[in-house]
Amino acid sequence: MSGPPACSVLAGLLALLLYQRVAFPFFWEDLTYYLKLRSYGKTLRARMQRGIVTYLDSFLHQAKNNPNKPFIVFENQTLTYRDVDRRSNRFANAFRTEGSLKQGDIVALLMSNEPDFICAWLGLCKLGCEVAFLNVNIKAKSLLHCFHSCGARTLVVGADCVRLVEEVLPDLKKDDMAVWLVDHTSPSEQVSTLLDKVERMSGENLSDLPKVDIMSNFLFIFTSGTTGLSKAARVGHMKAIVSMAFLHLCGATSDDVIYVTLPLYHMAASLLGIGGCIHLGATCVLKKKFSASQFWKDCVKHNVTVVQYIGELCRYLFNHPVVPEEKTHRVRLAAGSGLRPDVWREFVQRFGRIKIREGYGLTEASIGFLNYTDEVGPIGRASYFNKLSMPFELLRYDPQTYEPVRTDSGRCIRACIGEAGVLVAPLTAMNQFLGYAGNQVQSEKKRLRGVFKAGDVYFNTGDLLLHDHRDFLYFRDRIGDTFRWKGENVSTTEVSEVLGLLDFIQETNIYGVTIPGHEGRAGMAAVVLKRDHRLDGTNLYIHLVKSLPAYAWPWFLRVQTSLDVTETFKQQKMKLVQESFNPEVTEDLLYFLDVSQKDYVPLTACLYHDIVSGKIKL
Repeated sequence: MSGPPACSVLAGLLALLLYQRVAFPFFWEDLTYYLKLRSYGKTLRARMQRGIVTYLDSFLHQAKNNPNKPFIVFENQTLTYRDVDRRSNRFANAFRTEGSLKQGDIVALLMSNEPDFICAWLGLCKLGCEVAFLNVNIKAKSLLHCFHSCGARTLVVGADCVRLVEEVLPDLKKDDMAVWLVDHTSPSEQVSTLLDKVERMSGENLSDLPKVDIMSNFLFIFTSGTTGLSKAARVGHMKAIVSMAFLHLCGATSDDVIYVTLPLYHMAASLLGIGGCIHLGATCVLKKKFSASQFWKDCVKHNVTVVQYIGELCRYLFNHPVVPEEKTHRVRLAAGSGLRPDVWREFVQRFGRIKIREGYGLTEASIGFLNYTDEVGPIGRASYFNKLSMPFELLRYDPQTYEPVRTDSGRCIRACIGEAGVLVAPLTAMNQFLGYAGNQVQSEKKRLRGVFKAGDVYFNTGDLLLHDHRDFLYFRDRIGDTFRWKGENVSTTEVSEVLGLLDFIQETNIYGVTIPGHEGRAGMAAVVLKRDHRLDGTNLYIHLVKSLPAYAWPWFLRVQTSLDVTETFKQQKMKLVQESFNPEVTEDLLYFLDVSQKDYVPLTACLYHDIVSGKIKL
């Protein structure tokens, strides 16, 4: 082809390319990510045909093919994939021989970040047990609730967590709960030691690993909700194996050294972080607890190239004084969720050319998004290709009840572009919802039926997202009786019940309020005092320390004569949230929790200014 026809074709192609860049500027990024997902699906199917079906199978595959590759680096220890495999075999043999555990048994795991968390977990997986991860910050009442709700009959507790169970030991023994301490000595005859048994066991491979149904339950991970106390979300094997692809989809490879400081009892660290390392055959530098002062020093010391974050972590790093290591590290990728746009920009500007990969996911279901572009702020894309691989809808909702709006025929209405809507996703084999253990009522509330036609069933995330005109998705809010603070979900009902135990409080309304420069929402309580009683801030502080983890404490109090309720007697929160803790917009008495004084102090205009300006850090 030559002459005018060739010129016409070339001009047409250039015009088409120009139109694509203007009308669909992210077309190639969307297509590339879609093909990457398709490729992972093909790889997953090929692995399953070779018998690599579960999280445990993936680990055993790496232990066989990369036995000498460092897997876990923790403090001064380095454990290879073979080391963790053999030690988890010892745990499995100890649990089976000494604890008589078998396939189908439910075991609660209460441990801080350490290699033996992973070894004990994998050892239990090798017996076919279902493991329930317990938050190490919970208090006695919540601890007992967790055991009862998930049905665990055995508790494995880390040496630094034994104090958490001492208070409830009589109740545990009354329920015939076996308690194993990951240590050589025990503080009580009611607690059996585990490490002395583990060290006597063989590290050879178990010959009789149980067969597992990939559609069955794998883990219990506790999530706060409207019921007050935590709900035991069932996490299936399919959900776990899909979650392991997160770091790969973000751009991590087997050559990366991945820094995990998030708590292992959360899905982000255990499935996305550790699971992501296993999927890649990469090395994980595991930290017992996040430390802003040590973060970049650890990255330099261990040649870290990928870090996992939540938004709060990034804010802590940015607010920390400058250290030399923040400019000499080799970190190229940060993957996580909850990063505010302002912190996002400041983080990249200060800490170097780090590629941010912001995502969104849930414990209960497989619906998730990833912002694979360099656009600051979104949690993902809603392109044609993405909806092929992960169907979802944003529904119009009632701002008072947060329930989806339905037409006269009973069907839901899609939110418009630029309008925040409730995120829902159809329940399928790839997007399972196995429900909450021991809580059928709350399980059913998450299933939205008859959304667009009779018989369809969608999972209701309870989150508000916005789809903009460029097909980007933005997280707007979490609806219902929860809010997020310090990287943890807080149940307003649980906090309300705790405050209601005090003899001077008649009624409470708990909600979260935003504070400039802080991720999430800080707890606030509107309270009505009993007649002839006054606020006892010191007693309230002591009660909170005994009853709730610090992230769930209400930092602000608003004393009212009565609480506003709807015509159906539901507490009104919207106006309270909007007025927040500003003393200039209300005549109600406001108080602030001063931890240094262990008391609630009057919230003056001056104190308010110090909090919102960042002079006082929460």
